[in-house]
Amino acid sequence: MQHFKYLAILIACFGGFSCSKKVSTLPVHQDKPFIQDYSVKYYFNQPNVSLLRAGSDRNGVVKVLSSAGLLHPAGGQFLSPGLLIPDNTYRFLKDKKIKGIGVYDQQYVYLDDKAILSNAWGGSLYSKHTVPAARLLAGGKDFSFLVSDGSSLQLIKDSNLLWKGGLTDDEVLTIKFQEEANQFWVLGKKGLYRFTPATFNLTKALAGTNFTDFDVAARGNKIIVGTRDGYLEFDAAGQQQVGEIRKKLPWTEITTVKEIDGKWWFGSTQGAFALRPDGKIDYYYGERWLPGNLVTDIAPGPENSVLVLTNAGLGEIHFKPMTLHEKAVYFEDQVRKRHIRNGFNASLRGMQKGNPDTGFLEDSDNDGLWTSMYLGGEIFRYAVTREPEALQNCRESLDGMERLYTINPVPGFPSRSFERSGYINQLSDPERWQHAQDPEWDWKATTSSDEAIGHIFAFGAMAELVDDPELKRRAISLIDTLMGHIVKNDFYLIDYDGKPTLWGKWHPDYVNAFPTTVGDRKLNSSNIIGMLQTAYHFTGKEIYKQMAFELMQKHGYLENLMRPMQEIGRASDQADEKSKVLSDGWNHSDDEMYYVGYWGLYRYAFNDSLKAMYKTAILDHWEAERPEKEGLWNIFTAITGTPNFDLSEAVWYLQEHPLDLVDWSIKNSHRKDIEKMEPNFRNQTTREVLPPDERPIQRHNGNMFNLDRDRGNGTSEHSAGDIWLLPYWMGRYLGVISAPTTK
Repeated sequence: MQHFKYLAILIACFGGFSCSKKVSTLPVHQDKPFIQDYSVKYYFNQPNVSLLRAGSDRNGVVKVLSSAGLLHPAGGQFLSPGLLIPDNTYRFLKDKKIKGIGVYDQQYVYLDDKAILSNAWGGSLYSKHTVPAARLLAGGKDFSFLVSDGSSLQLIKDSNLLWKGGLTDDEVLTIKFQEEANQFWVLGKKGLYRFTPATFNLTKALAGTNFTDFDVAARGNKIIVGTRDGYLEFDAAGQQQVGEIRKKLPWTEITTVKEIDGKWWFGSTQGAFALRPDGKIDYYYGERWLPGNLVTDIAPGPENSVLVLTNAGLGEIHFKPMTLHEKAVYFEDQVRKRHIRNGFNASLRGMQKGNPDTGFLEDSDNDGLWTSMYLGGEIFRYAVTREPEALQNCRESLDGMERLYTINPVPGFPSRSFERSGYINQLSDPERWQHAQDPEWDWKATTSSDEAIGHIFAFGAMAELVDDPELKRRAISLIDTLMGHIVKNDFYLIDYDGKPTLWGKWHPDYVNAFPTTVGDRKLNSSNIIGMLQTAYHFTGKEIYKQMAFELMQKHGYLENLMRPMQEIGRASDQADEKSKVLSDGWNHSDDEMYYVGYWGLYRYAFNDSLKAMYKTAILDHWEAERPEKEGLWNIFTAITGTPNFDLSEAVWYLQEHPLDLVDWSIKNSHRKDIEKMEPNFRNQTTREVLPPDERPIQRHNGNMFNLDRDRGNGTSEHSAGDIWLLPYWMGRYLGVISAPTTK
């Protein structure tokens, strides 16, 4: 019955029936500056030396105390790591047995076996003590200092011993001074203690176990105490613990606690994290952020940065105000300088420690698709800005795309890739490569449907939006070349061997052989109709329109593409093996193919009634995708004119995406602040998706709910061309993201 319903609609459509257009107002994100974080790392590779404390003074000078003496960072910038090296700045400090370091009145003070000393204040601070193994200190009022070796305590001022004492049956871990109340706080493994210098009174304020570190809020009376299993809050004024111990954290084995500019930071044995005002947590794990994951100290750094000291070095996390447009400018530069190979949008491989300068440009199975998506972004950029640079980028990528068709001997067949000859054994999938007629080049066969739909998307966008007559002509010619090949060959991509490629198949015998629950039936139907519509729209050749309606009327392709996503699932036990394999879980590459295909499906619809139906299908798909907060899918959905496409989540994706696109090892499955889900068809691992800067770097064909990646740590870098620039510039073109504003 459903088939006849769609058939009746098609007859009306083919006869010229038109639906009235509804005008809707799209929401617009005003591109104001947000805070973009990134890390500069300084490695330290001396396993027998412990890194203990880090700090920064009023001049922005960073120092690190190690068990072997003072260190400081050398070299180092974003994506080009530096080192921690011995600090010889004040050469005569080398003979001091410095065991403690602190910042007092924004100046460094040191603790050795004899005194508290500094190079500030003309070097006049030299306050002697009698704790030879002293390693802990905190500065009070008027250059008074409380020092400890872990057991005894001494209050020193101007080399005078004002008070001495110790903890009963406990070990001193750290000392902090609360300026507003003029009192010291001392943390032991078993308790938190208050020391009042005016009365020399040391009292136990809180009993506990497994305490590790603490800090006192700069304002108010909040004290946060870290433990080996979570943290607790203590009210210094009320002298009581507030609530229960907090354990819903990325990791509960706390090693250090620090309040910085009103924000609470925690180090742990599995990275660092910070509490946000909205109740969420920013998690910094892995070498995207830190040289190591065992955090030993956290301190405020220069220019509002945060220093995170680890067992393997120092991570300096920066927070830079930036608009989306400024981020786009950075990513445009990243692509052009590091990710263009023969005009293709390519990845870097073979890098060392995440340093792009050490990598090489890699070929890919999907050179055509990734380039199509980058090219699409540059087309939208040109449509918005009319920048000559954007037009030239389009031209150079089209040169590479166009050559995919001419470098092989099969008329209308797009190669997957091409490369200089003589290196097939060094390329991916060497068995797929063929020699070109030109002896200087080889080309890659077995092109699949995801390449084809990507090509049509980019060529269609160029034909419509680029006002350069020659580029427009070439784009339309390529549309006709590819679609002519497909139609001539009965809706198959025919390779050099005269056989269809494994995935280049849109013929009804192939498509409708799948059960209706298998996504490939819906996907291939949606893609080929969009491709034929695009070809008809720009060439005007009736064959493309006739073939599209034949597929929809005689072979149920309209019914296929309109099938609700909730009906897509696993094939039954009675289905063929291929159907079972293709439906063993949600395929996110299919999502990518759907969405790049929606441009031609919706925008170049034969008539308004079909357009309204396509809109229904797109919105149905979007509803299924909403939990992923996928920036590109949300922006693509805006082409339908719906005002509800989760613009805020698209902006969240763009803002939260890291500047660092290196494939670092990432781990989230251990976290105790995420709600995990039972295994399911969509492979959704958690109730709420994590921010892009906390999960593995991946293209739009990846599962946004992937929690971990433990391979290629720092050896490759993705291009922002398809990952970030396409959704941004499409959002700008559609008018849902404004030009940058500081208002």
